[in-house]
Amino acid sequence: MNRAYEHPAGTVAGTFAERMRAQEQSQLSPLASRSYPALRQLAEPDCGLRTPFQRDRDRIVHCKAFRRLKHKTQVFVLPAGDHFRTRLTHTLEVTQISRTVARALRLNEDLTEAIGLGHDLGHPPFGHIGEEALDQRLSERFGERFWHNEHSLRVVEVLERDGRGLNLTDQVRDGILAHSWRAAVPQTLEGQIIRFVDRIAYINHDIDDAIRGGVLDVDELPLEPIAVLGDTGSRRIDTLVHDLVEQSADAGAIVQSAAVGAAMAQLREFMFERVYLGPQVTHEREKIRLAVRTLFDHFCDHPELIPGSIPEGTLARRVSDHIAGMTDRFAVAAYEALAVPTAFTP
Repeated sequence: MNRAYEHPAGTVAGTFAERMRAQEQSQLSPLASRSYPALRQLAEPDCGLRTPFQRDRDRIVHCKAFRRLKHKTQVFVLPAGDHFRTRLTHTLEVTQISRTVARALRLNEDLTEAIGLGHDLGHPPFGHIGEEALDQRLSERFGERFWHNEHSLRVVEVLERDGRGLNLTDQVRDGILAHSWRAAVPQTLEGQIIRFVDRIAYINHDIDDAIRGGVLDVDELPLEPIAVLGDTGSRRIDTLVHDLVEQSADAGAIVQSAAVGAAMAQLREFMFERVYLGPQVTHEREKIRLAVRTLFDHFCDHPELIPGSIPEGTLARRVSDHIAGMTDRFAVAAYEALAVPTAFTP
């Protein structure tokens, strides 16, 4: 046995798991996920100072894919201002709001946090437009699809640690895969929280960024959902979170009230019309599609250029793994190297 896991009787580490089990039994809801036993694809000794879900959280935060999120688009590609959201700040906002909901409902905060931090690890560069472009080219050339939630799971199962993956618990892996509304409902209530809060967070922070960027004026926001949810981002989030907690408390599932859910859906529809698919974003759509298509075809034609850190597999998978892992600026630089002539220097 690895000596790092040998703890003499009576030490903090030696009694940690027992104390955590007792604490969860007395403090958490009967519907909450329990931290023990750790359900992993590969069994391993427990940590003496962290629950299995805390350990998953730490593995996610320390992985390379997490660090790359700071240079991946949320909505606006390569924003010049310092205050626009990135995929990393979105991830942090989702995680913290979700922990608030989990605590209020006496659910497992550690599991909620780990899922929140890992849910977007597989997002490609250029936000949802980049995902759409990569999916389209993968489908055209190989008849396969690309969904960021599935790729997030691939990141933690296969791509990190030079192909060994992070060996996360089953509950965290399920929450990462199922955070998208196109997937099956998460098996845990903690995973269901992330599914709802992901939308709560991005709708409201994207409104904030769109106003800051001059894409929207606050007076253009639709009156009906604003009247229900609130006239500022913080008020809307407060309304949505309180509604989610109160409605879920006795439901045995994570749910919204009909009125608040409808108002959020209206606001989301407005954002798709005016921002996500609006002229300022669609102006860049064709450029992004061209960049992704060019990179995809180039690496298909020259697979020897795919880094050795990408695991062996089909050509379609290796190319999509490589492109999905790129940050915005890396993808732009790679595309420019292919498409933009360089000065001759004798």
